Parts: sequence; structure tokens; C-alpha cells
Amino acid sequence: QVQLVESGGGLAQAGGSLRLSCAASGNIFSISRMGWYRQAPGKQRELVAVTDSDGSTFAADCAKGRFTISRDKDKNAVYLQMNSLKPEDTLVYYCYAQIMTSGGYEFQYWGQGTQVTVSS
Repeated sequence: QVQLVESGGGLAQAGGSLRLSCAASGNIFSISRMGWYRQAPGKQRELVAVTDSDGSTFAADCAKGRFTISRDKDKNAVYLQMNSLKPEDTLVYYCYAQIMTSGGYEFQYWGQGTQVTVSS
């Protein structure tokens, strides 16, 4: 069993900042990728940013210049520092991880989602 637990969502004013955190726990042998997606009601989940085990990162256009992804391998955690928030960032944010369990199989896991609301 693997669990991703998110925290840090909430309400911010336009131009403000929030920091999302996500920690993975359970039957984890290794984590190849962690990241964040976001989703509006009735729409497809979209990539925000991901980071791989080699330290490389990728940020979608919605995140470039404003959001920074980071990872703590020792804690099996990933963070998303969101600055210069805009009302259009008001979405549910999901933590994502590609995890290999002790059984040698790799699976994709999702957090429960955390609401981010940005007021104008």
C-alpha cells in the first residue's frame, strides 16, 4: 500500500503565494517521478510540474516563471512553491508519483487533491 498525502492548499489573494506539500508513504522501494497536476470541474487533469529522480524538472507553461517544484528524496516528498498567483490558478491540485514497490512493480499514484482558491 502506498499513500500520497497533500497539504498546503487554501485561500490566497491574487499576487500572493502558497506552498503545496506532498509526502509518500508505504511500500516504497524507489520513486522515479513526483509532481503536481491540477484540474477544473468537468475538465481533464493538466500537468503543472514534475521532477525526476535525477533532479531534472519540467514545468508546464502555466507554471513557468511563477511556480517552483522541489523534492526531498529522504522524506519521499515533493513541494510546489506557487508565487504570483492568479484567479485562474483556482483549481484542485493533485500530487502524483511513479513508485516502484518492493515487489518490483512500478505504479502511478495520486493524492486526494487539495483546493487552491485565489481571490482577485
